[in-house]
Amino acid sequence: MKNLKRTIAIVCGGDSSEHDVSLRSAQGLYSFFDKERYDVYIVDIKGQDWHVELSDGTTVQIDRNDFSFMENGEAKLFDYAYITIHGTPGENGLLQGYFDLIGLPYSTSGVLVEAMTFDKFVLNQYLRGYGVSVADSLLIRKGYEELVSDDEIEERIGMPCFVKPAADGSSFGVSKVKCKDQLAPAIRKAMLESPEIMVEGFLEGTEISQGVYKTREKTVVLPATEVVTSNEFFDYDAKYNGQVQEITPARLSANVADRVAQITSHIYDILHCNGIIRIDYIISKEGKISMLEVNTTPGMTATSFIPQQVRAAGLSMTDVLTEIVENQFT
Repeated sequence: MKNLKRTIAIVCGGDSSEHDVSLRSAQGLYSFFDKERYDVYIVDIKGQDWHVELSDGTTVQIDRNDFSFMENGEAKLFDYAYITIHGTPGENGLLQGYFDLIGLPYSTSGVLVEAMTFDKFVLNQYLRGYGVSVADSLLIRKGYEELVSDDEIEERIGMPCFVKPAADGSSFGVSKVKCKDQLAPAIRKAMLESPEIMVEGFLEGTEISQGVYKTREKTVVLPATEVVTSNEFFDYDAKYNGQVQEITPARLSANVADRVAQITSHIYDILHCNGIIRIDYIISKEGKISMLEVNTTPGMTATSFIPQQVRAAGLSMTDVLTEIVENQFT
């Protein structure tokens, strides 16, 4: 009898500094998926090496002509790809374009949305046109650094400010700059991660992060997580080495929590997103809500924000993933 279970690829790895973090997200997703309903495989891609892990612990290469692989002498095709790559090529539209070409449904938004959300500077300018509050920022391209002077940055953006890769999915290369003399080394550091960097104004307030997903039947805005760290900002060590306190649900008044949820749902609709995303904000003491970033492939380890928020909402990650997958087929 033909196997009626859908075959799911959890696609992880990628070519950014967060390759290994992505592998941890893949393991988290694998533990969450309903194995009674789906045949689930982890596909690790890095450069030209695309391979799938088989149930016996061995790996075989993926045929990139159709994203198939051989198991027990039989060619197997996937029905769906759950992308959990943090950075290129899974968070910037490249992999989405490939899956579009071969006709494979996937968990994230489409090529344009992925490319735009990956480029923080472009995204900020786009959403500002829809009335979303974002920090002021400047773009500096590698090879054209002289077009933006340190004096201009100080006058336009002010101090302190953040210097970060404009088009990168990672926490690497980010610096908090407190004086003009720190700009040049911060720019060099960011350019090790991306040829385009963004200098962004500092926003003071409470940092929160909120997940959301939508299906044809419903909108689910998850409880927000408050991020409290003694580090200068929510950097790699804060994210992945435990130097942070994460409070879910966030300590927000009912009014502010409702406003944030409305903005989160609105941004999802503006971008016409697909699957589950996470949006980060700064809330000032006066209650102004400013967007920091849209993450279209949020971390999915057991302790990541999204699983935390799903639990706080009284939901099951297994059920949430099933809803997201099945929404592509109904």
